[in-house]
Amino acid sequence: MSSENKIIDESKQGEALMIEKNTSGAKKMFLESYGCQMNFSDSEIVASILMDKGFITTQNFEEADIIFVNTCAIRENAESKVRNRLNDFKRVKQKNPKALVGVLGCMAERLKVQILEEEKLVDIVVGPDSYRDLPNLIEEAEDGRKAINVILSKEETYADINPVRLGSNGVNAFISITRGCDNMCSFCVVPFTRGRERSRDPESILKEAREAFAAGYREVTLLGQNVDSYIWSGGGLKKEILSDEQKQNSVNFAQLLEKVALVHPDLRVRFSTSHPKDMTDEVIYVMAKHENICKYIHLPVQSGNSRILEMMNRGYTREWYLDRIAKIRSIIPDCGISTDTISGFCSETEQEHQDTLSLMKEVEYDFAYMFMYSERPKTLAERKYKDDVEEEVKKRRLNEIVAIQRESSTNRIKTGVGKVHKVLIEGFSKKSNDMLMGRNTQNNVVVFPKGNLQKGQYVNVLVTQSTSSTLIGEVVE
Repeated sequence: MSSENKIIDESKQGEALMIEKNTSGAKKMFLESYGCQMNFSDSEIVASILMDKGFITTQNFEEADIIFVNTCAIRENAESKVRNRLNDFKRVKQKNPKALVGVLGCMAERLKVQILEEEKLVDIVVGPDSYRDLPNLIEEAEDGRKAINVILSKEETYADINPVRLGSNGVNAFISITRGCDNMCSFCVVPFTRGRERSRDPESILKEAREAFAAGYREVTLLGQNVDSYIWSGGGLKKEILSDEQKQNSVNFAQLLEKVALVHPDLRVRFSTSHPKDMTDEVIYVMAKHENICKYIHLPVQSGNSRILEMMNRGYTREWYLDRIAKIRSIIPDCGISTDTISGFCSETEQEHQDTLSLMKEVEYDFAYMFMYSERPKTLAERKYKDDVEEEVKKRRLNEIVAIQRESSTNRIKTGVGKVHKVLIEGFSKKSNDMLMGRNTQNNVVVFPKGNLQKGQYVNVLVTQSTSSTLIGEVVE
């Protein structure tokens, strides 16, 4: 995740992922991803499956034989962006009637056949657990049939598929360690769109990390809807159904994290996302033990009020959450911490909103993803609670949350001025090719003069000034 302060945008913009090859006669696919890092990681799996079948990728959707949109369904705004984007693809069909359009991921899983009926130009609908079936589905669509596979799996982890690193800077790579989610937060569609939680064989994860390092990548991010619940006992069984013997022989997240850190001392390790109810002291101590495990935790709070947290089915109280924050800062004093918040959840009172503001002031997050509550179909909240906080009240509360976070982000980043930071160079800065950028262990963006440096190198940067979201300095020995 970017270290820039995330203010109001409710969904990342779509990003076209590509590797172009001069292969005459090969069919061209255009892949565009929306939403979380897991979707971008999934697109790399899709590309790998189809490139094995002879497809190549293109940056230009107008020349594509097949267009895939990997979608997000977590908020209504995310789905609206996808529907608007599908309208852009109509001219491809007009130019090339044989071209195919496919909707992948969470929105496909949520709407299923409905999206084929609503969006007439869509030919293929594929859920997150059905990507292996894509070659067959493409054949069906080429024969003029509408192709759909949204079957959720209890076993699929794509562990044997080597992802194609699409749209990559060659420095950072994503590695999925779990799929699905069992938490059933009342506001969230993820358990319905990504299925039950299952963990991936640690040996396949380590193999992918080693291959990434050998290919020149110097940072991996371990991905899961809830990385802290990772458990491998030889079959990916859940903790609560493991025997005592299986638990003794299993690999938990803290142990996996350490194994990945030991792949190579020059391989940085990040992870996302953590769940407050499952984050253990063991994980925090492993982070403190290994210099190459980044000192940064994304720990979504959602609300600072215990009643609202119970309605959200988050599994912790305000006090529990603050205890986790205190433990992190006692073991890793300089740890960067970010969060997610939701304003205007069902029945939220003004005092309960104030509880969120007071928690944010107490924690003082480095940055945050902040949203108004968006009711999602078929969730527990949609079935059980009334979305009764007025839109204008939601907006006002969100603006108050944003104002506090802006101040916290500014205060937190200023603490980096006057210090030397170890930075992994990721490329040119956005504003000038005379400057390079990278991130420090806390996930802050650091900008400095280019000199003779190259991306993928580690450098020490003495920070001399800061903006609201960026550290600026000079390279030192």
